[in-house]
Amino acid sequence: MKPITIIKNRSDIGAGTRGSDLGIDAIEIAAINQNNGFFNEHPFVDIPSHNETIYNKKFFEMKHRLGFVLEQCQRVCNSVSKILEQDQFPLILSGDHSSAFGSIAGIQKAYPDKTIGVLWIDAHADLHSPLSTPSGNVHGMPLAAALGFDNQNLAINEMNQETLTLWENLKKVGGDTPKVIPKHLLYFGVRNTEEPEDKVIKENNIKNYSVHEIRYRGLELCVNETLNRLRDVDMIYISFDVDSMDCDLISKGTGTPVSKGFDVDEVVEIIQKVIESKKVISLEVTEVNPLLDNKGNRMAEAAFEVIQRLFQKN
Repeated sequence: MKPITIIKNRSDIGAGTRGSDLGIDAIEIAAINQNNGFFNEHPFVDIPSHNETIYNKKFFEMKHRLGFVLEQCQRVCNSVSKILEQDQFPLILSGDHSSAFGSIAGIQKAYPDKTIGVLWIDAHADLHSPLSTPSGNVHGMPLAAALGFDNQNLAINEMNQETLTLWENLKKVGGDTPKVIPKHLLYFGVRNTEEPEDKVIKENNIKNYSVHEIRYRGLELCVNETLNRLRDVDMIYISFDVDSMDCDLISKGTGTPVSKGFDVDEVVEIIQKVIESKKVISLEVTEVNPLLDNKGNRMAEAAFEVIQRLFQKN
């Protein structure tokens, strides 16, 4: 694997619950408490954020948060593309999941003529748009943006011109829209969706390997099928949201915890087997929220265990 550069993106402006901006520090503390020097062994980039705006109530409106997420995705996009152009592997640590769109956009910017596959390890589908979102939280929208979906036929909200323009500008970050086509998106562990997302998944034949299916059919078989589905892509981006793990088994240290998820061993094995394809170009770890952790710093410890088992030098 290429040399790693760590991107520290502490933004949590796209989430509905504050605290994931502290997730990166919590992961680093988990490493320090183990006397593990991982974060001293690799160069890193710190990306500025708009987190201070959460203290201004007028910015709670979706159009304002969408504008800040747009700026954050531009920053992430530029950072990811620069690292890729330097022939490095971006290991992206993010606060909330909204800026994962910026990560995908950065890959497109660096390799505009290449085809991207996305492996989304998550409890949630993140397929809402400003038109279909019931919450207004932008961390539920990154894949709709990456796919270029507006969800007009699923609209429950009115979108004014300002919001529409921001959404269109977001989709264009890094280059052309869409960044990814549906057949090149695969879910692992999605189990908490809303009806509009279910319709998008069904209409576009997007494959979700549920926790139950993986355990019943076998992890290796499911990963091999995934790689076969992605045989035509040039590169694979993996996004690992820690809420894909079982909140009862691990902890509730994430903004939207869901039961009956993966354990650490399963996450590591899934990612390892995909990395063996030699197509993985970047990994993102996101949504650790230590303020919600009911077991000390357990979620960050689990996230770091995944990281160090994947990348730690023997």
